[in-house]
Amino acid sequence: MAISSNPTRSILLTTLITLLISLSTSISDPEELVNELLTLQSQSSSGVIHLNDHTISRFITSTKTPRPYSLLVFFDAKQLHDKAELHLTDLYQEFSILATSFITNNPDKSAAGYGKLFFCDIEFKESQSSFNLFGVNSLPHIRLINPNVKNPKDSEAMDQGDFSRMAESMSDFIQSKAKLSVGPIHRPPPISKNQLAFLILVLLIWTPFMIKKLLTGQTLLHDWRIWLCGAVFVYFFSVSGAMHNIIRKMPMFLADRNDPNKLVFFYQGSGMQLGAEGFAVGFLYTVVGLLLAFMTHVLVLAKNVTVQRLVMVVSLVVSFWAVNKVIFLDNWKTGYGVHTFWPSSWK
Repeated sequence: MAISSNPTRSILLTTLITLLISLSTSISDPEELVNELLTLQSQSSSGVIHLNDHTISRFITSTKTPRPYSLLVFFDAKQLHDKAELHLTDLYQEFSILATSFITNNPDKSAAGYGKLFFCDIEFKESQSSFNLFGVNSLPHIRLINPNVKNPKDSEAMDQGDFSRMAESMSDFIQSKAKLSVGPIHRPPPISKNQLAFLILVLLIWTPFMIKKLLTGQTLLHDWRIWLCGAVFVYFFSVSGAMHNIIRKMPMFLADRNDPNKLVFFYQGSGMQLGAEGFAVGFLYTVVGLLLAFMTHVLVLAKNVTVQRLVMVVSLVVSFWAVNKVIFLDNWKTGYGVHTFWPSSWK
């Protein structure tokens, strides 16, 4: 029988075989890694592969360079999704659109070979050690791991100032660092085909009734109340800075840094305007505008002179108070003082 009588030799042989097996299984074939990434990519609806500490080790740190693929990694933290100033959810959606567009525009890249690019994401709570491995300490953050990168910290990081153009800026980053063309960005339509068909059907059914109401003058466009409300809304929208808030995606309020349980509705500093500030100023200006319109169009119709004078005095006092509050807020935010100018002959 071929059983060794030396126990020490048997233990050494078993240990050697175990080491060889573990070494052979730890070093994966490059083509096998690409096929595994392609499988993970096909299982994701957006084409973004979710990574963790184990898969980071498998596809990046424990592989030989050069690898037959590149990885574009989006670093995410679910606990920061409520921070509107970071725009993490919007950026991740744009990252998913970029991944889908790349896969659609480059079907030939599905074969194994150098130049293959995969889109991945890492979540902070699941992969804190990977965040430390890449040296990521702030979000949003995107890194490109090229085939020749050995140390994850040596990978290319996207400048945070370039995130303003969303998917387009990410595409330019890939073009400049990986020398790969993403192609046109395919954004989903605002409404689906089924929704569009339903809207067309509703429009066809509603059209005869609309034509009848137009001919008889019974539409909302013939109601003076609608025009009045629309004019007030446009006026409020103009003086409240609502367009600024929409373009800059400014939050209504912020949490106080010194006391997280306290909310800040008015931010001191001319470089930033919260939504609550704009609505407050817009409300005050709207009150002044409505009082002025009331005095010039309605109050003049009153026959009682005493009532006219009383309402006018009250309106002027309220208007003065509202404008004074707006000036006070502007002085507080900018530090510039606005004071009343008196003619020199009055002094």
